[in-house]
Amino acid sequence: MIGAATSREVRRDRLVIADVTLLYGERSGGIRTYLDEKARFAAATGAFEHHVIVPARRERHAGGRHELRSLRLVASNGYRLPLGAGPLKDTLRTIRPHVVMIHDPFWRPTGVTEAAHKLGARVVAVHHASAAMNAAGVPGPDGVYLRFFKRVYKHAYEGVDAIMSVVDSRPCSGREPTFPLRLGLHPAFRPGPAIRRDHVLYAGRMAWEKGVFDLLEAAASSPREWKLWLVGDGPAQRAIRNRVTKLGLTRRVSFRPYTKDRSALARMYREAACVVMPGPHETFGLVALEAAASGGRVVAADAAPSARIAGPLVHTFKAADPKDLGRAIERAITAEPSPAAAAKLAERLSWKRVFTAELHDLAAVL
Repeated sequence: MIGAATSREVRRDRLVIADVTLLYGERSGGIRTYLDEKARFAAATGAFEHHVIVPARRERHAGGRHELRSLRLVASNGYRLPLGAGPLKDTLRTIRPHVVMIHDPFWRPTGVTEAAHKLGARVVAVHHASAAMNAAGVPGPDGVYLRFFKRVYKHAYEGVDAIMSVVDSRPCSGREPTFPLRLGLHPAFRPGPAIRRDHVLYAGRMAWEKGVFDLLEAAASSPREWKLWLVGDGPAQRAIRNRVTKLGLTRRVSFRPYTKDRSALARMYREAACVVMPGPHETFGLVALEAAASGGRVVAADAAPSARIAGPLVHTFKAADPKDLGRAIERAITAEPSPAAAAKLAERLSWKRVFTAELHDLAAVL
């Protein structure tokens, strides 16, 4: 448990926010990016006191970061399974936050919500994913798991005070979003000089729900035999490699390691013939915004919220339609980039603006 000294250090003269998630791995994407940027913003501005509670190998509490003992769940992403919710509740009782933000529906959310309410805190469920996305992430027919995940989400969101989401959360929870989920962009994602190459780029988790198999189908049927770079790691990597072989794409597909260097990633976005975010179930889609703001040509499913945010900088296709995906890639490859529009997008999506707006929304909940 957190020591008494840490408890005494907690300030009560400003807003105290606790972010809770088990989806915080060494190679996780949007949730980790959001939480790390939020911690930096809080430290730099002093606008609120920030705590992040995540599972880890051993228990440790330091500088607003609370790591609780857990077991490794997915080795490729570093996701871990907490050993119950008792230590999490103890941590909340010591922090005594005004707001608890739950970023996934899997870490005993009902019990955590009840514990937070006993402390007088408001609870916000952050809708980063969806029942459909989680069902698609399990091998096998989606319908087998969809009903299960809908029950998980509905149960998790029953007692919360607000839902933060950029998509309609009613299919999962039966409740409308209270205010929007916003994500920002690191300063590295800006237009810059680049030597255009002839490969199509995918950067993200190698998972069933991410649309990588649709991208391989589009590559196999394309009259233009463009090369494909797959950057990242994930639980479906072996299945993806097998599909590459089955489709006869071995010479065209290159597997590249995950990179957390944002400047290097921005260069990769700019240098690709186009960047593809093929997932049909994206509930935000940060990669599309990063690539568009970097000056890259971008393709994303028409259902992705980030495609709407980036507007004409993203070429869209009908979700889960490999043929239409192939057509969108052809359009993007021949499109003329707009560095000025990319720079405007990057400026509009600064993390400072994101968290300033979020604090305004949280004030309304309180």
